[in-house]
Amino acid sequence: MTLWETITGARNRRKRPDLSQRLGDFTTTWSVVPIAALATGIGVLSAFVALALLRLIGIFTNLFFFQRWGTALVSPAANKLGWWEILVPMVGGLLVGIMARYGSERIRGHGIPEAIEAILLKGGRIEPRVAILKPLSSAISIGSGGPFGAEGPIIMTGGAFGSLVAQLFHLTSAERRTLLVAGAAGGMSATFASPLAAVLLAVELLLFEWKPRSLIPVALASVAAAATRRYIIGMGPLFPTLPHPAFIGPEGLLGCILVGILAGALSALLTLAVYAAEDAFLKLPFHWMWWPVIGGLFIGLGGLIFPQALGVGYDTIGALLQGKVVLGAIAGILLVKSIIWAVSLGSGTSGGVLAPLLMMGGALGGLLSGFLPNEGAGFWALVSMGAILGGTMRSPLTGVVFVVELTHDVNVILPLLLASVVAHGFTVLTLRRSILTEKVSRRGYHLSREYSVDPLEILFVREVMRSNIVAIAAKTPVAELARSLHDGHSPRRQRLYPVVDQDKNLIGVVPRQELQHLIKHGNGHGLAELIRRDPKVAYPDEPLRVVVYRMAETGLTRFPVVERDGTHKLVGMVSLDDLLKARANTLDAERRRERVLPLRLMFPLGRKKQTVD
Repeated sequence: MTLWETITGARNRRKRPDLSQRLGDFTTTWSVVPIAALATGIGVLSAFVALALLRLIGIFTNLFFFQRWGTALVSPAANKLGWWEILVPMVGGLLVGIMARYGSERIRGHGIPEAIEAILLKGGRIEPRVAILKPLSSAISIGSGGPFGAEGPIIMTGGAFGSLVAQLFHLTSAERRTLLVAGAAGGMSATFASPLAAVLLAVELLLFEWKPRSLIPVALASVAAAATRRYIIGMGPLFPTLPHPAFIGPEGLLGCILVGILAGALSALLTLAVYAAEDAFLKLPFHWMWWPVIGGLFIGLGGLIFPQALGVGYDTIGALLQGKVVLGAIAGILLVKSIIWAVSLGSGTSGGVLAPLLMMGGALGGLLSGFLPNEGAGFWALVSMGAILGGTMRSPLTGVVFVVELTHDVNVILPLLLASVVAHGFTVLTLRRSILTEKVSRRGYHLSREYSVDPLEILFVREVMRSNIVAIAAKTPVAELARSLHDGHSPRRQRLYPVVDQDKNLIGVVPRQELQHLIKHGNGHGLAELIRRDPKVAYPDEPLRVVVYRMAETGLTRFPVVERDGTHKLVGMVSLDDLLKARANTLDAERRRERVLPLRLMFPLGRKKQTVD
């Protein structure tokens, strides 16, 4: 056997192993079963949390505007307070500001960005006091006339209770995040009787993954919450409508495209308005605790001009879907409701965004219905609602399913899908971030909401490893090592040398630096004393993702590649540089443009005729 053994051509000589018994479509283990059981219980709990929040909103609405005790959800628009009405939202804003400053700052805002931050950055941990302060502050904010929805607060509150339950058990960070999202999805499912939309919202906005380990528990939590709702709140849908036409024809589809474009423009305008208001509040010379009071002043003034702008506005949404809202009311929603919503949300008060978006989207559709084809009462309002959700929240599938579950009108799936995707495309191209992720970005973080298969998951070690490497025979004398290094037999870039026996089975490794030190100084030691035995290795049939994780765990950046058959026969080396090359190949596939089929192959008859002529 020679001093240096060069491993070449191994990739071509080896048979590809049968991976069917080891690699599967998913990496989920049986640990998902107890997590799913916990999530189911959290789903039931979140339904009662949703009921408590709705009752709290009813209590504070009755107290603030009608000076009576009651838990029923009522519209503040029917109050008789006159000019005193201006003070009610200001008092509510003051209470919220005090609770945020001396309780927890996490109760500010509409809840979903805070939930995203807890999921991605805090390992699924939410402070216990948030579970109490968030629903209380939201109920005060909405009950005092705030033009918000209950979904954001219930997502945050349900997530907080899910996080609290998770923190009582010995779980991983990923499992805590799953249970947090399970609570959030359960809360939304119970509030709107929309179990499927709640799961899609969790996937598109909260989970940032599509894996059975999280999807199964979250879906079970949503189902449990929806089933529990039917006993404690009632059946859905929340906004029943008469069925619309099953097909609306080419003119109707063109109308959906127009609705999508205008809903996307309105979504962008609303997003910019919210953060323009927040920027304006940041310039004020006093503490943020007082900002909700100013937001409350705008709410009160808006309520005097257009009382229907106050509160959640479920009754107005229902009227829009029935086609019973006059043009003046539609203008009031688009102008007054949007302004006070943007200003009050920018002030940092507590409330959700879904219900206001539904109302403003419905108003846009009601306005457009005057010149679009008549497809039935409330049709364009319904389509516009889904479109504005798809555009503002960048969640088109959630928008489609959510509107269908709110109305139980399955005939509008096609128009909703078209309008929502067009609105989504408009805002994706015109805005860097959504109304939800902009707040996360302003706190110094960034997240991508694009989901795809990791290229390192579908590429294997055998496809990127270097087979033209140098291995050292175990019994090589130091003098021969020195001659070989100086003769240039060793690749200059090779920093780790595998040590093999006479059958080319891996014994260990020696770093290049230690090998050079041995050659230079000797110190009476031989090669055997330098060999690091039982090194970390990679296998040719492993996905590159597994190797990346192994590098992260060990701190090593290169591994010998050996056969998995037990002999540890050396077949190559894989390093961090090789993994980066795999990434570069993927980038090239996304950016390099080429014509695969020449035009002459597409039109052979024309080419032949030209030749004859």
